[in-house]
Amino acid sequence: MSGLPSLGPRGEGWVVLQGVLLVAIAACGLVPPAWEGPARLVTAAAGAVLIVVGAALAVAGLRDLRENLTPLPRPRDNGVLVETGAYALARHPIYGGLVIAAAGWGLAIASPVALVLSLGLLVFFDLKSRREEAWLEASYPGYPAYRRRTRRLIPFLY
Repeated sequence: MSGLPSLGPRGEGWVVLQGVLLVAIAACGLVPPAWEGPARLVTAAAGAVLIVVGAALAVAGLRDLRENLTPLPRPRDNGVLVETGAYALARHPIYGGLVIAAAGWGLAIASPVALVLSLGLLVFFDLKSRREEAWLEASYPGYPAYRRRTRRLIPFLY
């Protein structure tokens, strides 16, 4: 069992904290860019690519969960373990996609604060996924084997 707190019977507090972080990252777009010129063009292009890749990964994760989808980290009662589609690439593709898109946003808007918050989002999702995985392991006997063969958040990387 994870030593991380549940933050509510189904992990509601984790969702609230996640929302706060995502709003803070989005709000960085209200601040003027920290750099301009050719560097801005390069980071804006790279950021746009990361936003698209991250969004695609997150949307694929949402789609692949189907009736198992819940906004809360504790799995649904009577759910099934999903190991196909985006879940063959990462155990938490929605979280990974949000991290990738957030980093892309920081690059696109030339915001060091958004980039640092994106790193914070990665740490947050790492912790949230560890709490969630304790519940998943308790719910699905096949989860330990799935965990051993599948990356946590970012396909091919982490």
